[in-house]
Parts: sequence; C-alpha cells; structure tokens
Amino acid sequence: MKHNPGFLQLVERVKQRVKECTAAEVKTQFDRGEPFHFIDVREDHEFAADHARGARHLGKGIIERDIETAIPNKEALIVLYCGGGFRSALAADALQQMGYDNVVSMDGGIRAWREAGYPMG
Repeated sequence: MKHNPGFLQLVERVKQRVKECTAAEVKTQFDRGEPFHFIDVREDHEFAADHARGARHLGKGIIERDIETAIPNKEALIVLYCGGGFRSALAADALQQMGYDNVVSMDGGIRAWREAGYPMG
C-alpha cells in the first residue's frame, strides 16, 4: 500500500517514542507461555478476514475509548499489531500518553506474522 507523505512523517516521529518488537519475538513469548495482551488494532473487516491466533480485537478507532475497560492494569504488557506496523505504532503512542507504560508495536504487523507462517485465527 502506498502511504501519503504526511502520514509517513507522523509515523516516523511516533516510532522514535514507542518500543517495537518483531513477530518472532511475539511468537517466542507465546511459546514460552509468557502472559501478555495481544491486540489487533486493524479495522473490523480486516480482523474478520484473518488475524493472528490468540489476538483480541480493539480497532484503532476505539482503542483509546475502550482500553481501560479491556485492560485496566496500566503496567501489563500489551503488544499491538496492524497491517504493517504503522497504525499499531500510532496506537501505542496514544496508550503511552494514557499512562500505559509497557506497550509495544509489532513491526511488520500481520504481514510479518503471515509470512513467517505463524498460527492464524
């Protein structure tokens, strides 16, 4: 997908403030049984089409509104992903501003997860 320059500039600034991880690191956490919240921030229709196994859906359009109900513990590890890692970085930045201090954006998003052959839900 071709993104507009203003969007890409915004994402680049945000990525300097948020932590990122790889799909392989997330898969390792699952394999080890480490507790964390795996959140898909894509649109409803994207999540319905496919998603990473074990992920919950809180779309970027509603995550700020609903996160405190879904995950009240602001110290819990939260891994966010989207299509390629841009929207999840923006969502991670917003959650950090809300006081969540253990939020990570999965770089490469669902594309990286799929390409690695990891389980889909």
